[in-house]
Amino acid sequence: MCVTTINKLAVYLKHPEGKREVFDRHTVFIFDECHRSQFGEMHKAITKALKNYHLFGFTGTPIFAQNAGAGKDPNLRTTAQAFGDCLHTYTVVNAIDDGNVLPFKVDYVSTFRRKSDDTDVKVEGIDTDSAWQKPERLRNVVTHILEHFDQKTKRKGDTYALKGTVRRGFNAILACDSIKSAESYYRVLREMIGQREGCDLKVATIFSFAPNGEEDPNGFTDDEELGCEGMPQADHDFLDSAIANYNATFSTSFGTDAQGFDGYYKDVSRRMKGEDVDGKPLPQSECLDLLIVVDMFLTGFDAKTLNTLWVDKNLRMRGLIQAFSRTNRILNSVKTFGNIVCFRNLEKNVDEAVGLFGDPKAGGIVLLKPYEVYFGEYAKKLAHLREEFSFDALDEPMGEAAERDFIKTFSTILRLRNILTSFDDFAEDDTINDWELQDYQSVYLDLRDKYGYHDNGEKESIADDLVFEMELVRQIEINIDYILMIVEKRHGNNVKDREIAERICSSVAASPELRDKQDLIDRFLEMAGFGKAPAAFVVDPEVPEEERHEIVASNWRRFVADSMEAELSGIIDSENLKPAETRSLVSEAFEAGGVPQEGTAVAKNFPPVSRFAKGNPQADKRRRVTSLLSGFYSRFRSLTAKYLANGEGDAGV
Repeated sequence: MCVTTINKLAVYLKHPEGKREVFDRHTVFIFDECHRSQFGEMHKAITKALKNYHLFGFTGTPIFAQNAGAGKDPNLRTTAQAFGDCLHTYTVVNAIDDGNVLPFKVDYVSTFRRKSDDTDVKVEGIDTDSAWQKPERLRNVVTHILEHFDQKTKRKGDTYALKGTVRRGFNAILACDSIKSAESYYRVLREMIGQREGCDLKVATIFSFAPNGEEDPNGFTDDEELGCEGMPQADHDFLDSAIANYNATFSTSFGTDAQGFDGYYKDVSRRMKGEDVDGKPLPQSECLDLLIVVDMFLTGFDAKTLNTLWVDKNLRMRGLIQAFSRTNRILNSVKTFGNIVCFRNLEKNVDEAVGLFGDPKAGGIVLLKPYEVYFGEYAKKLAHLREEFSFDALDEPMGEAAERDFIKTFSTILRLRNILTSFDDFAEDDTINDWELQDYQSVYLDLRDKYGYHDNGEKESIADDLVFEMELVRQIEINIDYILMIVEKRHGNNVKDREIAERICSSVAASPELRDKQDLIDRFLEMAGFGKAPAAFVVDPEVPEEERHEIVASNWRRFVADSMEAELSGIIDSENLKPAETRSLVSEAFEAGGVPQEGTAVAKNFPPVSRFAKGNPQADKRRRVTSLLSGFYSRFRSLTAKYLANGEGDAGV
């Protein structure tokens, strides 16, 4: 068995260096992405050199008569001509229906305005370079991308775990119709990102030179060369500057020479996937948020963290399906579909491609249903929840049947909300407020705890038909900033303050991140004047609002730092650890994203243990201390992460 590339096989067949033994043996070839490789000299070379062979081809987008190009050989234009009759079909429809890939949500955004005041709902089909490249249009498109980036990639939700690292949201690709267009978008994006307060998206671009030939019927050239040889000087200079910006962002040293560009290509690929050179997870700060491409990365590239494709080019047939499919790899319960946003009128092309590679009636499976369908189901489930589980009823025991109904209903509501939040209309149409949602979520988490759920995966079943959607719960996370805001607005009225304190406690109970910190938050509220005990952190109501914010935040940081010191000292004392070494280990854990679970990092903090002790006390202690320090890290990570990220060290260990 031999695994090789098309290029190496071509060299092998072209330069036989005498008669090769394999040419006379029974040989079986299995080609992946076979729509790319068997429509030129390669196919003829194989069939000429070998005497006894079988060819098997796999492709998600075969070439049919409807989408075949005008190739040189009329007998070698379709997949069937190269490989014979189809042996087995498993289409994108089957894959989506079986849950192996995700469906697509396709939006069409207008970028041209008619002379009248009315704007077409879909993009007008103006196919002139001057219109597409108009600076005003490009800025409008970039404005739309930046305003909707967090919504589409779910950057506003809470974090999720990926290979042991903490991630927030997903990343995206912007597909352009030319190098000139990619350059324009790159410059405008970097300019507008720099002008937006708090916007720190990391943007890169990559393309290579492909000589202009016959127009590709699928919207892009599959076999783009990986290199810059022959590229016009202006394009070469721009790519040099873009790679220089990339090097400055990520402390790399790539270039446009053959070796440098190959390294750049591989590094871009890894940062889109969130992996380092060893396949280990990268911190999100080291990953790419948005990649601008022309043809590269639109076929054969899989990154589970990629969920959005912004399209400003004409895609058709297999090119369209291939490009869309970059977004629909399954990752977790938060990623429920691939987002496609088209700045050109591709609706007819989408229907045509889906019909060709699935079946004419496949749209209902491949494409998300209209907003009204999801919202109608959501409203129905919400009405059932309110009718069967009023707030008075939630204080009473439910019984197992009612608990199962509540779990299934609220889980469905969470899944529907996850889809609906990507629609612009939902924010205005949603009838449940934050307080009501948090009250229901608190009960949901209580039932999760009751049934012994352990958070070791994104979903866990307590019965055959019950699933807790914890990834989705975290998308509506209450955070410390909200609690501090409430403290800032303290009224000084005992009754009112008690009501606010109860509301905060209810919010904390609804938060999977904060539930294990209830005692800390209760103590802080007491010290902030929300209890009967003397308050240590009361802020004078006459203090200006901006000063109140800083005073409350400073009080919180001091309180967290004192609490961390007290709890860590308790662990050090109870386990007889080396204080300096343990504090250093914990500080490194907050920077690295967790306490090491293997190796000697933890054991180095122990005093010497007698080698004559019974059993293996060193290993037992390492496991116990690792568990204690991991619990300490988990308890304080979300309370300190923001301040540590801002360099405010007084919240550190």
